[in-house]
Amino acid sequence: MTSVAARTTLDRRPDTHEKRVTLALFAAGLTTFAAMYSTQSLLPSLSAAFDVPPAHAALAVSLTTGFLALAIIPAGVLSARIGRTRVMIGSAVLASVLGLLLPLASTLNILLTLRAVQGIALAGVPAVAMAYLAEEIGAGGLGAAMGVYIAGTTIGGLAGRLIPALALGVTSWRWAELAVSVATTLCTVWFARALPPSRGFTARPAGFGALLGDLGRQLRHRGLLSLFGLAFLLMGSFVSLYNYLGYRLTHRPFDLPAAVAGSVFVLYLAGTVASAYAGRLADRRGHPRILIAALALMALGVLVTIPDHLGTVLLGVLLFTTGFFGAHTVASAWVGTLAENRGAASSLYMFAYYLGSAVIGSGAGIAYAAGGWSGLVACVSLLFGLAAILVGALTFAGANSGPAVPTPTGTAP
Repeated sequence: MTSVAARTTLDRRPDTHEKRVTLALFAAGLTTFAAMYSTQSLLPSLSAAFDVPPAHAALAVSLTTGFLALAIIPAGVLSARIGRTRVMIGSAVLASVLGLLLPLASTLNILLTLRAVQGIALAGVPAVAMAYLAEEIGAGGLGAAMGVYIAGTTIGGLAGRLIPALALGVTSWRWAELAVSVATTLCTVWFARALPPSRGFTARPAGFGALLGDLGRQLRHRGLLSLFGLAFLLMGSFVSLYNYLGYRLTHRPFDLPAAVAGSVFVLYLAGTVASAYAGRLADRRGHPRILIAALALMALGVLVTIPDHLGTVLLGVLLFTTGFFGAHTVASAWVGTLAENRGAASSLYMFAYYLGSAVIGSGAGIAYAAGGWSGLVACVSLLFGLAAILVGALTFAGANSGPAVPTPTGTAP
């Protein structure tokens, strides 16, 4: 009887550990993405406060994601030396401290500098989270766990945009930024207390030459390379739409108050549901089908936003958001399935993801300035054409055929 009870206890321990991991990474998604996008709904207010055009104000988002992208791979390397959990907790704490300093910025340049440094600090969570989940969660539940993590990022993204947007109705951008920074600090405390120690992690420090060789092996895998390109395009299109949506809604023909325009970010909740659901569907029905359906939904959504009718704009944003988070969930889980070296592959995926946010998110400002919302839609539609090519390569080149070339022991970043 005792041995049976002991076996039962041992059988349950991995389930309990996985639940703790999933809950903690949900909190990580909350704090990271709330901090990352805390200035996005404030962009029109920043343009007015500092007398700068939309593309200049958008640097408050693009610099953060751009520097985050540059820090992704170094953060992954550091996590291989000192542990995944240490890097994630340290990253979240430092980013929260920097967030509390943002409302004190006296000029836009100071604000942009703080946002750039905050991007570097934030890198530790997205750089490590995918690898940490892949190490701690069984293959059969990885898609669902990734969905919960990404659901946390959607709620964090919603909070990071909605809290300051609502605060703008009664106060200035500084107090609005302070409100969201305090919220991210509280979520950081929750994350640090909930995160369990790693069980599947083995320290594997590597030299610079070994690191380059390891990354190069991931880039030679055609399936992974297509997924990296897809991450660049998907995130770039998503951030572009949301960066300039506030400008469209607060100007003619809508002329909505800033607080009301910011409430459109509640549509992020559709991404929360889509993330969890898409992960489970991908586990059961395979990645290609769900990815194609999600991309089609994104393309349909952006086209629906073209007419100058508030109802169609909101419906289009809802469809676009649902499709984006479904596609991102499937693509990121697919990386974990294909890659032998998950740390290297996830670092490259997230590097491409946030680089797309910075490069395309800023570049789309040129299209918006030249052609208004129609110019932005044309830019995003071009991105979808390129994404369709990559999805075709993934589907027809047999990206499901197996993992990337195995990495020699001791070389994972």
